[in-house]
Amino acid sequence: MKHLVIAGCGDLGVVLGQRMLEQGWQVSGLRRDPSVLPEGFGRIAADLTDAQRPADWPAGVDYLVYCPAAGRRDADLYRRLYVEGLQHVLGWLRNSRQPPRHLLQVSSTAVYGQSAGEWVTENSAALADTPTAPVLIEAEDVALRSGIPASVVRLGGIYGPGRTRLIEQVRNGLHVPDQPVQYTNRIHRDDAAGLLAHLLLQADKRELLAPCYLGVDDEPAPLHEVAQWLAERLGVALLDEGVTANRVGSKRCSNALARESGWVPQYPSYREGYSSMLG
Repeated sequence: MKHLVIAGCGDLGVVLGQRMLEQGWQVSGLRRDPSVLPEGFGRIAADLTDAQRPADWPAGVDYLVYCPAAGRRDADLYRRLYVEGLQHVLGWLRNSRQPPRHLLQVSSTAVYGQSAGEWVTENSAALADTPTAPVLIEAEDVALRSGIPASVVRLGGIYGPGRTRLIEQVRNGLHVPDQPVQYTNRIHRDDAAGLLAHLLLQADKRELLAPCYLGVDDEPAPLHEVAQWLAERLGVALLDEGVTANRVGSKRCSNALARESGWVPQYPSYREGYSSMLG
């Protein structure tokens, strides 16, 4: 039985783990309080920012997914969690002499700084001028240079159950200018988990994975268009002025490489995804 460890097993990790349990895999989730994990998960209690190897670290790990969530954009926190935390886990793996068959490191499309509506692929320059983007790139480098076969998955903005920020902003009154066009890139939580599960299954079939994938839906869309669509379905109107959504950059991320690998999103655009949330 293949053993998958999900380090930083929050909402996304739980959905991924449940999918892999359905595939007959053994799944262990690592988090500070693993008691909240669903039935069927192995539980590893650990703080990723602490180098001390957890007492219940498993003897054998076939696959590792590293997907913690910082919760706020703080460069120091990002470094401790994404860079040093991954180094800690890799150290625990080296000490146990059980190299995984593949590592998936979850990153973000926020590493791209393009702002004029350009199309972005895995080969585009990732040079966002923010305090956290260089830290994410450094974390990706740690994964890709770990000596373990690894792939980085840069996810767009995740939405879905419990991730309703834009819905609530529109409901409470939001001003979104239509010019200049501000493209956004998103992925439903279930599709993000589905992409990770797909790549794990591909790796288990000994398929050669690319070093990087973009995890986004099929249709990058202007924020004004998305907000207007939500407003119509919520029965409210966007404001002519006032509070605006806090967005950085304007780029269109392509999921062509993920699609070519055989992954198919359940929610190909914001319309299907938000419709499922609005009932």
